[in-house]
Amino acid sequence: MTAAIRIADAETAMAAIPDLCEVLSDCINGGASLGFMLPFKPEDSADYWRGIAEQVGSGGIILALAEMEGRVVGTVQVGLASKPNQPHRGDLMKLLVHRSARGLGLSRLLMQAVEAEAARRDRTLLVLDTATGSEAEAIYPRFGWERVGVIPDYAMWPDGGFCGTTLFYKRIGLPGSLQAAGM
Repeated sequence: MTAAIRIADAETAMAAIPDLCEVLSDCINGGASLGFMLPFKPEDSADYWRGIAEQVGSGGIILALAEMEGRVVGTVQVGLASKPNQPHRGDLMKLLVHRSARGLGLSRLLMQAVEAEAARRDRTLLVLDTATGSEAEAIYPRFGWERVGVIPDYAMWPDGGFCGTTLFYKRIGLPGSLQAAGM
């Protein structure tokens, strides 16, 4: 099966909401700490995804989608820092792949696409946090991300109980002025 990876515009993001709800629900019900608690049904995240689509439309979020056989099976976001002293930074959020589509390299493809788009938008530094001890924590170093450290008891697993968060960063691209100068 071949996957298509694309950066979504607001219209595409809105159209993908039912699939995005399913992917998020599958990940949460699989034990991922993503800011939501059990019990969790796909429709529980519709408002969340509508908000993401609106932010995609306003330019505050980059949303990458992985599609197979006409449906979204994976996604990742970069929130673009809007503070005047952080125009170079973005926050990587919610790298999600439906359990039925794991093992196909979609995480790597999604990360490559969103990192390239963030660099195109003059971001040179991305940061993220992920649940300590999760499957996701092991993925990021393989994609060139640097581990910074752990904050204990940062959040909760979906079924309760505290989990730490591991912080990572990655330098990407060069600022537009440096690229134009050939540096």
